[in-house]
Amino acid sequence: MLWAGGMKLGTFEILLVFIHASAACEFEPFPYRATGIVCRMTKPAALLLNQETAQVIQAAFRNARFPNITGERSMRLLGKVAYGLANIQVNDLSIEKSEVELKENDAVHIAIKNVTAVFKGTLNYGYAGAWFLQLFHSVDFEIESSIDLQISVKLMCQKDQVAADASDCYLSFHKLTLHLQGDKEPGWLKQLFTDFISFTLKFVFKSEVCKEINSLAQMLANFIQDLAENFVQDEDIKLDIALASVPLIKANYLESHHKGLVLYKNYSDVLTDSVFSPSLLTESRMLYFWLSEHILNSLASAAFLDKRLVLTIKGEELQVLLEMEDTEAQQKVVQKIFQGISYNDSVAKVWSLAHPQISLQPEGTVVKSLVAVEVSAFPSGEEPLILLYMEKEITVTIQAAYAEKKLILHPLDSRIEFKVFKCRADPSGNDPSIRKFLQTMISVAGIPKVTSRIETALTSLMNSKGLNLFQIINPEIITRKGYTIVQLDFNFPNHLLLEFLEKKL
Repeated sequence: MLWAGGMKLGTFEILLVFIHASAACEFEPFPYRATGIVCRMTKPAALLLNQETAQVIQAAFRNARFPNITGERSMRLLGKVAYGLANIQVNDLSIEKSEVELKENDAVHIAIKNVTAVFKGTLNYGYAGAWFLQLFHSVDFEIESSIDLQISVKLMCQKDQVAADASDCYLSFHKLTLHLQGDKEPGWLKQLFTDFISFTLKFVFKSEVCKEINSLAQMLANFIQDLAENFVQDEDIKLDIALASVPLIKANYLESHHKGLVLYKNYSDVLTDSVFSPSLLTESRMLYFWLSEHILNSLASAAFLDKRLVLTIKGEELQVLLEMEDTEAQQKVVQKIFQGISYNDSVAKVWSLAHPQISLQPEGTVVKSLVAVEVSAFPSGEEPLILLYMEKEITVTIQAAYAEKKLILHPLDSRIEFKVFKCRADPSGNDPSIRKFLQTMISVAGIPKVTSRIETALTSLMNSKGLNLFQIINPEIITRKGYTIVQLDFNFPNHLLLEFLEKKL
């Protein structure tokens, strides 16, 4: 189970994961703040994600519900002229460019330049003069507009989660041209109503579009929070990713600190300190995740309590392990252990007897575990036989990598110490050939087999959470004493944002 900021859906929603105002959240004083996870997104990532802002802005315009606009004005000779614009819709919207700036200790400023849009609808108008009868008319209209948007995204922390406030939103109009019934030439009627409604239109467009942007920002914030929580949860085991302190916004990166405590039934996880320092992360990659050793230890403990650290090997798979060395000596030992019983009638069970201990070191992840191995046979028509039982303490160093959408675990040096050894073919335990064979088999084949199973299971789990949908570039998993760093670049899968917007809107 790995932490990931989760799926990234454009400038608004990504930024929401990392930036928060502290007013609505209470944090422990600094010496007691427990940080198990740190996430840093650098300026290049923000610039890349800003390319997706156009999709959000377009969705805001399309989804805005413009009210009917009414007004009236007294005109010389004509008397009162009343008008109403109804059924306003947006067509042909395009955005020239979008820029993002990280204002240190302030907010994320997004500038959307030259948004061109055509608003279409129906204009109803009527007038009654001193010597005119009251008349009413209805014509179709379209309004050509060119707009700049300035959005300052401020966020609040509510119940340890982010809440976005994009109400600081301004629209500047460079052009607002009214056409009646497709007539592009200015006429008295067009000029009359353009003068009347220009200010009202600007006010209504700003109000409705900015309201929709604010609504979308909050919707995306909630979506990303739910997505992240789902990613770090599998059945009864999950991580508490609530904020541990007020996140930072710098000129070159955003950084958020999370508790990272493991939650499992009645299991109580406590983290009282953290070895994190901002200097441990650089700014050369787009995205960084810092994970404390405590998290991996706690996840291993929860997996043990949930009885997940059990492996069964039987049939052909067991045969391959036992016949890894096709030598006469090996064949004699195997025959001695199985006493003529077929592999197809046998099963090997491997399980952890205690909580595994995990320590992170520069050379890799060091796993120390007390493991039991039992090989049983089920001859046809006979009672089950325990051919072999042993308990051993295994210490193995593992290096991890991620490539081609798969987690890769590579075991390095290992140490094996037998604690209990019982073999049906050697009740006295005086046959050194059996122990020597088993020692070799465990080191050369057994540990890689267990590691491979864990590798496959974790890859499957991460893919079930959607990690394989992302274009991750040159990821690195770096271990240091007490912590690990995952750093990577990425490309954004545009279709995910489009699917989300289509589903929600």
